[in-house]
This record gives sequence, structure tokens and C-alpha cells, in this order.
Amino acid sequence: MSDPSIDPSSGRPSERLPLRELVRLSVYWLGLSSIFAGLSAILVGRLEFDALVEPGAAGRTLFLLTIGGAVIAMVVQPTIGSISDYTISRWGRRKPYIFIGTALDLVFLAGIALSQDLIAIAAFVALLQFSSNFAQGPFQGYVPDLVPAPQVGLASALVGMMQILGNVAGFVVAGIAVATDQFAIGLIALGVLEFVTMLGVVVRVREGRAPKPRAGRSWRSVAAEAWGTDVLRERSFVFLVTSRLAVLMAGGVLTNLALFYLARSLGMDQEAAGNAFVALVALVAAGTIVTVVPAARLSDRIGRKNVIYSSCAIGAVGMGLVAIAPSFPLALVGAITYGLSGGIFLAVDWALMTDIIPKASSGRYMGLSNVATASSGVLAIAIGGTLMDVIGGGAGPRAALWLAVGLFGLGALLLHPVDERRREDAPPDRIEGEPGISPAPAA
Repeated sequence: MSDPSIDPSSGRPSERLPLRELVRLSVYWLGLSSIFAGLSAILVGRLEFDALVEPGAAGRTLFLLTIGGAVIAMVVQPTIGSISDYTISRWGRRKPYIFIGTALDLVFLAGIALSQDLIAIAAFVALLQFSSNFAQGPFQGYVPDLVPAPQVGLASALVGMMQILGNVAGFVVAGIAVATDQFAIGLIALGVLEFVTMLGVVVRVREGRAPKPRAGRSWRSVAAEAWGTDVLRERSFVFLVTSRLAVLMAGGVLTNLALFYLARSLGMDQEAAGNAFVALVALVAAGTIVTVVPAARLSDRIGRKNVIYSSCAIGAVGMGLVAIAPSFPLALVGAITYGLSGGIFLAVDWALMTDIIPKASSGRYMGLSNVATASSGVLAIAIGGTLMDVIGGGAGPRAALWLAVGLFGLGALLLHPVDERRREDAPPDRIEGEPGISPAPAA
């Protein structure tokens, strides 16, 4: 018997959710986002001020510390997301993974906090990526599971806002940790914050659609499904993921290399750089929060892609201002301009992704989409950090920021082929395999 709360023509829920339910759906993003925002800044602080590496090698070392974990994240998140689409448990199909992954995050953050050896730090960072993405892959399926089409813009705005607040919380905790030389306490605080936000989801959020039938298939076969080549037929999805990667890499250059920029390009000492980092992040967040809800609502009227194009243009201007800034005040102007861009992008890109994916496999597709998120930071470090080391001196971080300007342009270019119509409004060959939709006839 079909679920009356699910529209059989689209696979979307049909019942509107109260605002409090939408907030519960998004609040865990605050905890998730805080973890890696804060961890990245704390690792930069330790490399720059704890003399863990020789001068001129910090950018490459940061890349080596994080690359293994990024690869793990790219594999784990779609795979576990796909498995959760089929999971049957007393807690539902998403919650067991969310709880277990978050509990392990606390353990591995403590491991990073207590480690003094670079190899040990890299190992715990990799384990943290495994556990965090073990939770995040299934969690991302909740918006497509529960949110009806008219509320996708608002839900995406709330997701974007919580991601921003999470980044702010992580960066503020990290900035204080750098300024006070209390890196271990900062890492433990990040774990506690994530665990508290997780409880709101596990205890209060209801389950959505029923699990997909496994039909006797092994769990190994279900896991392998995440990486099936049928994804490549979803042309709009593939281009949107690559566009997201470019734009998030651009922002990642600033957020991951900001302490290097403050110390080397603007000549600040450890305490001043830590305090300035908090101010920089606060202004980025202020700009982002101002735009996130209006941008989502505007995209309902004029289209998602038009709003994302505007985000890329504004982000390029802001990043250029930071790159040329001779002093901290002008860098702050650039930061708040970039923040305006970030709020627009986070809300609307998420809404567009939710619109175009197959709803029955939301865990799988949202997990795959976040391959871009998982890899953007480490790729920003790999390319931007290496460029920074090669150029050297105060010009190094500025060169990386100019690279970010170009990445915004690339993100806009890759967005062009995306068909932004909701999946249920697209031609039949776009929605083959959805509930209630007959497969397209063979040629």
C-alpha cells in the first residue's frame, strides 16, 4: 500500500512541516560543520606556531595531514548513505549511523588533541573523517526524505544557515585556541558541540519514507550500488557536483589559509593572528547570515542558477579584495563581501541539488554530492597551499587567493549545463526508476 504522505508522481513528501521540524532537521549541520572548520584552523595554528615543521613546508604538510582523510570521506559518505537507503532498524534507516558516527568523532578528536607526532595526528584525522562521514552520508537524506517541494527553499536556507553558524563556531573555538595556545581544549569543545546537536536529531526528528526493498541482495551489493555508473547518466547532477567543488575550493582557500595570510602577508604575531582570525570569520558569517534566507526565497522566483551565478561574481570580488588588501581593515571588507556570496551559494546550491536528485536514493545521491564538500578543503590546501609555498613569503598567501578568484569563474562555467527543473517537472527520461514512474521504453 502506498504512503499517502508521498506524492506518487514525484517521490516527494506532500505534507508541509512546521518550522520547528525544519529547524531540527538542520541543526546537526551546525555540529558537523564546526568539526572540520575548527580542526583545519587548529592544525594550521599548530603548524605555524608550534614549530612542528620547518619554515616553508607548512602548506604541503597540512595537505599530507588531511589528504588521507579526504579520500576516506569521499568513499565512506556515498557508500554509507546508499546503505542507509535500505536499512531497517528500530531507530529508522538514518539514525543508527548518525549516533555511532558522532560518538566515534569524540574519541578521534581526543586522539588528535593528545597526539604530538605528525603521523599520529594524520592517522586520527583519517579516522575522524571515517566516523564523521559515517554519520553525515545518511543524515543528508533527511531533507529529500521529509521536505515537500514548496518548502525546499526554506529548508535549504536553514541548512545553509546552520552550516555557516557551524563554521563560525568552529573558527571561533579555533581562533581562541590559537590565541591562548590551548589546542587540545579547543578540539574537545568541538566534539561536545557536535554531540549535543546530534541528540536533537536522534531524539526528536521523525523518520520519512520506508526503506528501499533489498530484495535479497547482499549488503556488499548495496554498498557497491553507490558507485554504479548509472550516476553518469544524471548529467545535471554530475555538472552540479563539479561546479560545487570549484566554488567550495575557492572558499576553502581563504578559510584554510587565513592564518598563514594574517601571519605572513599582514605580519601578525600568534596572539594577534588568532584574534584577527576570529574577527575575520565573524564578518564572513555576518555577511553570510544576511543573505542566506533572502537568497533561497529569491531562487524560488527567478531560478536557482541565476542566483548562484550572482554568488560566484560577488565571491570573486570579495576574494580579490582580500588578495590585494594592504591592511587588515580592507581585508575585512573583502571578507564580508565573500560572506555575502557564501550565504547565497550554500542555501541555493543545496536547494538545487535537492530538486534534481532521485528521491528514492536520496542517501546515495546526497552522499555523492558531498564528495565535492569533502574534497574541496583538501584540494584547496593541496593547490593553494602548494602555490603559497612555491611563491613564498607574504606574497604566497596572496597568490593562493588569486587562484580562488579563478575558481569562482570555473564554478559558474560548470553550472551552465545543469537543467535546474525539479526532477518531477523534467522529461520522463530524467525520472526513470522513481516511485510511481514507469521506466522509459527501450530504444
